[in-house]
Amino acid sequence: MFTSMLFIVPAIVLVGFVLPLWLVLHYVTVWRQQKRSGCVDDAALSEIESVARRLEDRIATLERVLDTEDPAWREKA
Repeated sequence: MFTSMLFIVPAIVLVGFVLPLWLVLHYVTVWRQQKRSGCVDDAALSEIESVARRLEDRIATLERVLDTEDPAWREKA
């Protein structure tokens, strides 16, 4: 009887207290990391957006130059 209590009591403590506490702390950490990565993602998205706008401006400039030099360049391509 005493030896079975040596295994049952720690198992109850583990399942009743330690595992729920570990789960809560684990997911709190995950949620905090997700909040931080969201800020980084917003900054990266805004940088990508600005790069895309600059590239669109460059393409428009190149098209204007090509239209000036050779108006039929679109038909050749």
